[in-house]
Amino acid sequence: MFNKKREPINQLEIINRPKSVVSEQFRTLRTNIQFTSADVDIQRLLITSSEQAEGKSTVAANLAASFAQAGHRTLLIDADMRKPTQHKIFGKLNVKGLSNLIAGQIDINSAVQETDQENLYLISAGPVPPNPAELLASTSMEQLLEQLDQSFGIILLDTPPVLAVTDAKVLSHLVDGTLLVVNSKKTHREKVIDAKNELEKSTARILGVVINDLDKKEDGDYYYYYGEKERV
Repeated sequence: MFNKKREPINQLEIINRPKSVVSEQFRTLRTNIQFTSADVDIQRLLITSSEQAEGKSTVAANLAASFAQAGHRTLLIDADMRKPTQHKIFGKLNVKGLSNLIAGQIDINSAVQETDQENLYLISAGPVPPNPAELLASTSMEQLLEQLDQSFGIILLDTPPVLAVTDAKVLSHLVDGTLLVVNSKKTHREKVIDAKNELEKSTARILGVVINDLDKKEDGDYYYYYGEKERV
């Protein structure tokens, strides 16, 4: 029952249309992340945004698939337990997931789901708990990531928007880098700056910004751009 598939949402551009302009942008983003620092290996990566509906979950899913296609054993964790999306993108059920795992109700093997993309695995958010931020800030979450480090080369966490709740800030010190997703048509510059400042207060290491939904379109696709944090 847990592994039964649902119809996936058509947001996995890099899997469905690997030769498109957008897919190439995700491969470029992956390369930029890998070479962003010669001193720190990026194993845990947090994806967030300033506000809702900026495309962070779509970016996280496609970026995770890009790492998997490059041969990295990759785990995507839906850490947005307030408004989970990844199970819908990949056509999976969300009966059990991260919230159960942190609470000690299931083990890792029960939580990790295979996807149709080789090397890519998913932990869905699980049932919505009454206290998401407390669960993410717990020692159990920190220990869980340490355990997962042993099995996966790349771990991506899709988190709620920075300005909406504290979840992303709580997790930011547990990862090697953070990407801020910005929708060029919806997000005000002040909101982006506020989100950046909030992350930096939490000692987040911001690797850069992904700007999507620019007016520049090729082949009918959104164009994704990766920029250093100083450009925000």
